[in-house]
Amino acid sequence: MTWPPPPFQSPVIPVTDGEGVRHFHGVTYATTPGFRPRLLDVRVPAGEGPFPVVVWIHGGGWLDGDRRYPPPTVPVELLHGAVAAAGLALVSVDYRHSLEAPFPAQLHDVKAAIRYVRKFAAVLGVDGDRIGVWGESAGGHLAALAGLVGPHSTDAAALEGTHGVGSGDTGVRAVVDWYGVSDLTSIADHPMPEMPPLPAGMDFPDPYTALLGGTETDRPALARAASPVTYATAGSTPPPFLLIHGTQDGLVPYSQSEQLAEALTRAGGQATLRPVEGADHIFLGSPDIEAIVTESVTFLTHHLNAKA
Repeated sequence: MTWPPPPFQSPVIPVTDGEGVRHFHGVTYATTPGFRPRLLDVRVPAGEGPFPVVVWIHGGGWLDGDRRYPPPTVPVELLHGAVAAAGLALVSVDYRHSLEAPFPAQLHDVKAAIRYVRKFAAVLGVDGDRIGVWGESAGGHLAALAGLVGPHSTDAAALEGTHGVGSGDTGVRAVVDWYGVSDLTSIADHPMPEMPPLPAGMDFPDPYTALLGGTETDRPALARAASPVTYATAGSTPPPFLLIHGTQDGLVPYSQSEQLAEALTRAGGQATLRPVEGADHIFLGSPDIEAIVTESVTFLTHHLNAKA
């Protein structure tokens, strides 16, 4: 018996499917006493690697969600198939929900997953120098933070964390952010849409209060620290961003992606903002989800295969 428990586990033995894709299921990339182990799955395309890597970060208001499932509007076969067909490895990560631990625990976990992929790149058959991040909703917010928070950032050490593989480079080459929050201070006054009634005895807390461990008014410094726009500043050298957002999003207003695109541009970064006309959150109402997935994969493939 090992005590204390190791901070991470080596990759499991992969399973190869009929198409030659290697699957590493349920890899423990970080452990913390008192919390569930943080897990990731890796899908490595058939053929000769090492392959560029896309880290997929699920949504769910920081309160819910699962690495195995994209939003209900996006078939998992479409997402996984498009990434594999482009010759990219896909790493899907779980992270601590906000009622397990408030921010910056979620960012610590994403950073730990990136460090893990780099440490075990040779075992996984991937290229640790070519990593991009892609997230939706809460995951889009975390993907944006992962792309923007680095050694140059204010309070960098506190934001990087030391979970899992305790140190190492967490930089990424490209970010795809689907309808993520970019400024927690400006969204604080946005009314939450009416939700269907919950079963008796069930409560769904305010996602922003849960993330911060208090209201934005109570914790303004933490709200700024959790806002990607805070880090899109002159000299921050952000990676290329693709922001895709429904113009009728009632949960996270389209203006959130506009704010981030403007901040990235002012910082000298490359930001492509793609509105999905008439679509609500998770692209509800969009007639062509496949085109959105294809554009996202094309963007990542271009930047991960470009010469550094």
